[in-house]
Amino acid sequence: MDIVVCMGEGADRDEAQSLASSLGAPFCDEPGDGLALRVDGGGLSLVGYGLEYRGDFEQMIRRIEKGRLYHEMLVHVAKPGTDGAKAIDAAAGMGEDALLLAACGCEVTMYEKNVVIAALLRDAMRRAEKNAFLCDIIGRMRLIEGDSVELMQTTDEKVDLVYLDPMFPKRKKSGLINKKLQLIQKLEQPCGDEKAMLDSAIAKHPKKIVIKRPLKGGYFAGVKPSYTVKGKAIRYDCIAMP
Repeated sequence: MDIVVCMGEGADRDEAQSLASSLGAPFCDEPGDGLALRVDGGGLSLVGYGLEYRGDFEQMIRRIEKGRLYHEMLVHVAKPGTDGAKAIDAAAGMGEDALLLAACGCEVTMYEKNVVIAALLRDAMRRAEKNAFLCDIIGRMRLIEGDSVELMQTTDEKVDLVYLDPMFPKRKKSGLINKKLQLIQKLEQPCGDEKAMLDSAIAKHPKKIVIKRPLKGGYFAGVKPSYTVKGKAIRYDCIAMP
């Protein structure tokens, strides 16, 4: 997917041009007709097709405040146990699930292979670090840009949990999904090799692999999980490792 980098109000031109250079994307004063990364005084946003999305972890504070965090389905399923548990989020996206895991004490390594999504996530983390409530949580999140299938095979990091949340298949009715997903799905496609991703996760020898799936979707890579926890719209398939 072609994308340009453009400037908005309050932007630093040098910063915007540097971002364009790092992404290998054209730099333009206006966003144009397709997708664009817009740099402005508030940070980085993805715009296009009449939509706009900017990562904002501050909007998640209510979900991770004391008394609420452990009602989150992912936290309940992951059950990281003690502070300092090591987790990998192999398809980080915009990092919301990684934030939930970090909020309950996990040290989370996030892999994101799409350079544009990684740039949006990095910017959201940078802004969240300035929030007194979020700064320690963000400090437990580490973003690595690259293909998790390859990177999990080449690193010696010992982990307790591997979390897989590959992009779901596109819905036929785009109005059923929010604006973030409508834009992000134009950048990142559903996992092309589920077996390779699952094999890489298994090779890390975690205590547990948690896979986020559509409620009525098939098993990831065709592998039946040890058990499943269902919500209203999604489910988590869990593979307990020996």
